[in-house]
Amino acid sequence: MKKETLQEKIIEISGINPLDLFGVNEVKLKLIKSFFPKLKIVARGANIKVLGEKTLLKEFAEAINLLIKHFDKYNDLTENNIKNVLGGKVPNAVENSKGDDIIVYGNRGRHVKARTLNQRKMVDVLEENDMLFAIGPAGTGKTYTAIALAVRALKNKEVRRIILTRPAVEAGENLGFLPGDLKEKLDPYMQPLYDALQDMIPAEKLAEHLEEGVIQIAPLAFMRGRTLDKAFVILDEGQNTTEGQMKMFLTRMGKTAKFVVTGDVSQIDLPGHQKSGLKKAIEVLVPVKGIGFVYLDDKDVIRHKLVTRIINAFKTEE
Repeated sequence: MKKETLQEKIIEISGINPLDLFGVNEVKLKLIKSFFPKLKIVARGANIKVLGEKTLLKEFAEAINLLIKHFDKYNDLTENNIKNVLGGKVPNAVENSKGDDIIVYGNRGRHVKARTLNQRKMVDVLEENDMLFAIGPAGTGKTYTAIALAVRALKNKEVRRIILTRPAVEAGENLGFLPGDLKEKLDPYMQPLYDALQDMIPAEKLAEHLEEGVIQIAPLAFMRGRTLDKAFVILDEGQNTTEGQMKMFLTRMGKTAKFVVTGDVSQIDLPGHQKSGLKKAIEVLVPVKGIGFVYLDDKDVIRHKLVTRIINAFKTEE
């Protein structure tokens, strides 16, 4: 029987930092090689050069693709993960998990979950509606949960981009003149959104998404005139929109978009003569089909236990 001719294939690694795939001192690559002893495998930067029989080259390429998909979902790839995935012990490793409270897997495989009854309700209500208002005090996880849902939708290719926005309203302080370009002036307002994303998406991947516009973080004024389609759009701090700004934002919605508005009506930072757009939306939109409302309270607070006590103290005083 004629021996099959050896072929060479170069696989370009994308969607993952080579260090996450190969490991420090290529310890993970050595483990991967152990599953393909008949192949000659050499890694150079973001490329893998492989020499061997055609059928084995195809199997190897599929294995690498599966490992990258595993990392893309779980944001982690340990040696045990490699053994399980390549050993066939986890045939559905990249399938979506059902029946638990995990929304998405954060950095290093961290489980980002719906941790309270009302956070779980946010997940359920958004599955049934295209627009969700999540209203509650600080620390209830409404913004964090919304961003987790957005990241999941992006990973599952349900949307093409994530758009996060906030009204640039100072929380009772006068910040004065801020140096730098427009982005540097606005970043302090957007930092809570960056913080949540950094928990859920590896730094290099997040930087890539931001550069390519797959994830956009912008002040509310930048939404005017746009039609936001095939996107998961979150308006944070909705209580600090005016009635006109809220109407403008909600009417940006394209045919295949998901919209989430979060806010806390007890922390309105607008000048006294201006009415909150979030309050107006609650008044007029509750009967509208396709819009869901979830009200979070002190039982949903997942920050320090003192936060719950502080919220209750102010509530009692009021």
